[in-house]
Amino acid sequence: MLVRQALNVVELLEFFAARGRPATLSEIADELNWPRSSTHNLITTLSAAGYLYEPRGKGGFFPSPSICEIARRIGEAEPLPEELERLAEDVAAATGETTAICAPSGVHALFLYVAESSAMIRYFAKVGSRTPMHASSSGRALLAQFSEAERQALYRKVDFESFTSSSPTNVAEVEARLKKGAARGYHSSAAEYSADLVGVAVSLHYDGRRLSLVTAGPISRCQDKVDEFGKLVRRRAEKFLAEAAV
Repeated sequence: MLVRQALNVVELLEFFAARGRPATLSEIADELNWPRSSTHNLITTLSAAGYLYEPRGKGGFFPSPSICEIARRIGEAEPLPEELERLAEDVAAATGETTAICAPSGVHALFLYVAESSAMIRYFAKVGSRTPMHASSSGRALLAQFSEAERQALYRKVDFESFTSSSPTNVAEVEARLKKGAARGYHSSAAEYSADLVGVAVSLHYDGRRLSLVTAGPISRCQDKVDEFGKLVRRRAEKFLAEAAV
């Protein structure tokens, strides 16, 4: 069950990140389509706690430096190793497609690092993007690292929504695709979550973390390259893990 108040805080921070300047209570309410009363309550609460302030008197609210400091400390406590970022950049350069490092987040695969393709038509993803774990190559490369009991527990939380006609709609379908991915050495998805997207991914268990390495692009360019990309991503990941173990 989603807690609306918690999501509102995140949505507010994303609003300020995109806006890049202070906003009045009315501007926030109008832009986010929130009731004035609940907007006032949230802004008042965050201001009283020191997380919002008014840089120019009545010129509007903006996140205070305390939020940046919290984010900085969190990032320093559990950073993504630079060598994983380089791996993603290396694969992106080799495939020409957007490549990412992902981790489990509830029933989703969360993008921790993204090396974006330079192609004009490309898969646009950013840090913080999520895909359903059961309906994406990045997610199934994570699921493959779960025990059967862990997977069954996660499946009970999944709403097997049909995002497209290719989406797996039950546990048996997901397990079959997991088994197929394990047999060929990489996981793939074609138009399962996004109708025009192809992805290939491999499991990347590194430094005690369950991660996946995924490269993805438009069907028009990548559909005939799935096996080529899958083998490339697998080789790069295996080489990376072998060198890390030395």
